[in-house]
Amino acid sequence: MACRISELVIDCADPDRLAEFWSEVLGYVELGREDDGSIEIGPPDIGFGGPQPTLVLSPSGDRRTGKLRLHIDVNATDRDQDAELERLLALGARPADVGQTGTESWHVLVDPEGNEFCLLSTRLQPL
Repeated sequence: MACRISELVIDCADPDRLAEFWSEVLGYVELGREDDGSIEIGPPDIGFGGPQPTLVLSPSGDRRTGKLRLHIDVNATDRDQDAELERLLALGARPADVGQTGTESWHVLVDPEGNEFCLLSTRLQPL
């Protein structure tokens, strides 16, 4: 028996803002809120335990220092990479420079709190 990734937890200053951003990026909905201010988002009609991990946006006053050791990669499902890049930028993502050469097939972006993520080039089939 192997494990599956069921949740990804992201510490953040503004869980509401990041929940809104990542819900729009991934087509997720709010699944619940905890007393500590954490917000869990996930796929509609499936929620926790489905084929995609949920995201838990957890409030934290700690400032991030240095490069993230883990980041999220996303792929468009219903448009090409250029159109998806435009959509993500309109949602509040920003381009990031982490030392790319300019020949990569992906775009490095940051979410509204500066967490890096990559938009890959392959279009995936929706689940």
